[in-house]
Amino acid sequence: MIKFTETEVTFSEIPEEVTLCINISNCPIHCPDCHSKHLWDDIGTPLTTSAIDNLIKSNDGISCVCFMGGDANPFAVLKLAKYVKHTYPSLKIGWFSGSVLEDLESFLGKDYDDIIHLDYFKVGPYVKSKGGLDSKTTNQVLYKVNPIVTGNEKGFILLNINSKYNQK
Repeated sequence: MIKFTETEVTFSEIPEEVTLCINISNCPIHCPDCHSKHLWDDIGTPLTTSAIDNLIKSNDGISCVCFMGGDANPFAVLKLAKYVKHTYPSLKIGWFSGSVLEDLESFLGKDYDDIIHLDYFKVGPYVKSKGGLDSKTTNQVLYKVNPIVTGNEKGFILLNINSKYNQK
């Protein structure tokens, strides 16, 4: 089970989307320059499908739901992403992970294919000296997930869309 602490509707996290950002607690990444250190603790309200329904219904006009964190239990994040994708097919889904892509591939193994339920996927811990997604020197990458389905095979291509940010 994962927990969330607060939400915010933003216009900047996912380019060209009105995004409901859900801050997930119990972050194991612990970026030294983290602006949300309270999310390192296991605090908040359980993020259930019912809680997701209530959040979506109380935020008219959103076009995207983005899970901010959840690296302590990526399987739970992907399960909720799948739920949102099937229950609210008009909404886009994003996940901002502080992990590096290779660590997630190794950890998730075969379940890595569940990423096809995402439309956007950000990876990389925050490193102040490199800046965020709006910096040309950032170590973070926001990908557009492009699913590929051929017969019984499913997969995806990750397209780096950092250029959609006004990079300094």
